[in-house]
Amino acid sequence: MSQNIRKFILTQEGLNQLKREYDELLSIKRPAVVKRIQRAREFGDLSENSEYDAAKDEQSLLEARIVQLEQVLAKTEIIEPVKKADFVVIGSTVVIEMNDEIHDFTIVGSMEADPAAKKISNESPVGKTLLGLQVGETIEIAVGPVKSKIKV
Repeated sequence: MSQNIRKFILTQEGLNQLKREYDELLSIKRPAVVKRIQRAREFGDLSENSEYDAAKDEQSLLEARIVQLEQVLAKTEIIEPVKKADFVVIGSTVVIEMNDEIHDFTIVGSMEADPAAKKISNESPVGKTLLGLQVGETIEIAVGPVKSKIKV
């Protein structure tokens, strides 16, 4: 029987960030929500208690995120940042020329992706296309209806 367990690819920085979030959820946010629920219960009739409903909704979202983080943290594969390579791999910081503009970003796993921080997922259309390309290689990529040439 083969096990098809999905590993979550993270840098050490990304893992540390998720651990900090997990710890904050357990030690600060979860107890705060429990207190809000207790306070809302003191108002009496729960059937028309919007504060209680809001706190329970928040608790549900919080618990779902805690479970998600537990699953990710249990199945993490750490990748080391790549200083220099002849081809693009996860962990590479890539400089590309696209539409006469220079862009740089790091290719990371999907849990760590943050385009605003110049981190793109290895599962994104651009990330998938760049993986395995060699320095100096040019390729055409379609992102939605727009086609662009990218030079690594």
